[in-house]
Amino acid sequence: MNSSAPETDSMTEDQINARHAEKMARKKAARDRILATKTIEKGLLIVHTGKGKGKSTAAFGMVMRALGHGFRVGIVQFIKGRWETGERVVLERFADQLTVATMGEGFTWETQDRSRDIAAARAAWTRAQAMLVDPRYRLVLLDELNIVLRYDYLPLDEVLAGLQQRVPGQHVIVTGRNAAEALIEAADLVTEMTMVKHPFRDGVKAQAGIEF
Repeated sequence: MNSSAPETDSMTEDQINARHAEKMARKKAARDRILATKTIEKGLLIVHTGKGKGKSTAAFGMVMRALGHGFRVGIVQFIKGRWETGERVVLERFADQLTVATMGEGFTWETQDRSRDIAAARAAWTRAQAMLVDPRYRLVLLDELNIVLRYDYLPLDEVLAGLQQRVPGQHVIVTGRNAAEALIEAADLVTEMTMVKHPFRDGVKAQAGIEF
C-alpha cells in the first residue's frame, strides 16, 4: 500500500462512519462548551461595508428574518429613493410590522446638487432618530447611511451619538461603502464585502432580481 495514501483507504465504510461520528461528537462537545459561555443579550450595531455587492441585500435578509420572528422593523433608505426594488414590493406584504421611509433622491452624481442632498440626508436622519428612540422597533435598517457620512452630509459625531442613545435591545444595521473608522469601532458586528468579480465590468447592466 502506498504510504502516502490516506489512512481511510484501508478502513471499511462502517469504520469510516464510526470515526466520523466520534470526531463530530468531540466537535459538538467543544462547541457546546463555547456556547455555554455566551450569556449576554443586547441590541447590536451592525455594519455592512466594502466594495463588494451584497451589503443591502444581506441587510434585507436580516429584515426578513426579524419579520419572521414577529419583530417590528423600521427602514430608512438614505440614497436609493428612486429605485423600484423587488424587496420593497415583497415587504409591502408586512405593512403591519414594517415602516419604510424612502428618503433619498438617488445617488449624489444623479442629483448633482449638494445642498439638496444634504437636505434629503437631514430629513432621512430625522426619521431615523424617531425610530431609534421608539421601543416598538426591534430592528432598524439605515440603508446607505455610510454614503451620506462619507460625503459629510451629516455630522459623524451626531450620528454616533444617536446610535449610542437608541432604546436598549434595539438592533441597528448600517450599510454602504467606506464606513467611517469611528463607526466601525463603535459597531458590534462588521462585515466587509470584497468584490472578486462583477459582471458590470464586462458590460452587463443592472438586472431585476439581482441588483434591484
